[in-house]
Amino acid sequence: MMPLRQQWFGNVRGDVLSGLVVALALIPEAIAFSIIAGVDPKVGLYASFCIAVVIAFTGGRPGMISAATGAMALLMVGLVKEHGLQYLLAATLLTGLLQIGAGLLKLGDLMRFVSRSVITGFVNALAILIFLAQLPELIGVPWTVYVVTAAGLGIIYGFPYLTRAIPSPLVAIVVLTIVSILLGLDIRTVGDMGELPDSLPVFLWPDVPLNLETLAIIFPVSATMAVVGLLESLLTAQIVDDLTDTPSDKNREASGQGVANIAAGLMGGMAGCAMIGQSVINVKSGGRGRLSTLTAGVVLLLMVVFASDWVRQIPMGALVAVMIMVSIGTFSWASIRDLRTHPRSSSIVMLATVVVTVATHDLAKGVFTGVLLSALFFARKVGQVLHVASASTDGGRARHYVVTGQVFFASANAFVAGFDFREAVERVRIDVSRAHFWDLSAVGALDRVVLKFRREGTDVELVGMNEASATLVERLGVHDKPDAVARLSEH
Repeated sequence: MMPLRQQWFGNVRGDVLSGLVVALALIPEAIAFSIIAGVDPKVGLYASFCIAVVIAFTGGRPGMISAATGAMALLMVGLVKEHGLQYLLAATLLTGLLQIGAGLLKLGDLMRFVSRSVITGFVNALAILIFLAQLPELIGVPWTVYVVTAAGLGIIYGFPYLTRAIPSPLVAIVVLTIVSILLGLDIRTVGDMGELPDSLPVFLWPDVPLNLETLAIIFPVSATMAVVGLLESLLTAQIVDDLTDTPSDKNREASGQGVANIAAGLMGGMAGCAMIGQSVINVKSGGRGRLSTLTAGVVLLLMVVFASDWVRQIPMGALVAVMIMVSIGTFSWASIRDLRTHPRSSSIVMLATVVVTVATHDLAKGVFTGVLLSALFFARKVGQVLHVASASTDGGRARHYVVTGQVFFASANAFVAGFDFREAVERVRIDVSRAHFWDLSAVGALDRVVLKFRREGTDVELVGMNEASATLVERLGVHDKPDAVARLSEH
């Protein structure tokens, strides 16, 4: 991680300008996510303000944007409908506590088990979902909306040829808002999304009974939100790492998300997590440090409370153009070309992650599908590497076996099949110095081999076993124990 001063003040101008762009893009999304969850728009707006401001200080990934998100909003619908806002606030606090616990337990380190193919699929699926989310704003609308959106894309991609001193998405939003007001265009604006709050958030302790019944109601929702929130946040952190070529502290990010969600719950907001769309906007607009995230949160609140008359008039077409830019920039176009050259298993993992995520609109299901397939393909590949070679010795009265590779549940049967139990020999020497025994299945396979030879009256010698394998075999194996045959049948 870069020094703290560098994280805050190493890119002041770029961070402030990019934060302004993100704040403008956050407003309609926070309102939309509130509507999805079934709560007042101010719940999502307050949450986005609190989470962005707090995560700027507590997060482990400078430059990443966290706020209210659609993935989290979908998980709240049932709780809000059945028990109301107060139980949602309580669930938000519990979500934060669970995420802090995950950070303290260093569960962020589990990200190393997520393959590059899964991350690519996750990115592509989010890009598709971001684009699909813009379609309602482009279907059945006046022709002027298409003109505004096209003009927005023209400014976003054309303005950088003039200068990169000001983020082109910010220029597009400001210019199109002014033009829309001057021409009096009759198009959908941010104000049509929902009522903006007219006051600052205040401390609010959830009005729910503090008992086991309440815990039973909120815990399933909180646990799910904690997992989904961490999953999306840690994957987004990895993406920002790649975009900026800088590292992040995943465990600190997990705890930081928890602290931010607790702050949101105490200020009347709903739970949130990292947002890949806004994070990409931030990075592509020049944001790199914590100041960009803080600016986004503070400016968001100031605009909706003190400049709501202006914010209401921002045309949705301009924001749609920004999000289409995000979708195009987020999608890994190289992954399409690489389908021909990458291993088939990697391509299947990537495509499965995309398909499941887009079909279910559930990031967790998509990523879990990808991780599961990655594990299965890996186990199959490693299991095929196992090799058992043999040679006759001592004039045909003995046989020497050499085992090479990893012995575990996927290769245990192949290990047993590598030995010839019908050959009449006096002695068998099994060299496992090039092998490793990983689990109960591996130990069970070794037991079967040794005991089958002994049933034929063959003397068996095991040599070269490494310390880790020997410890496992000593603890779980039965071939060197009294009544080995009986113990093996129980095993």
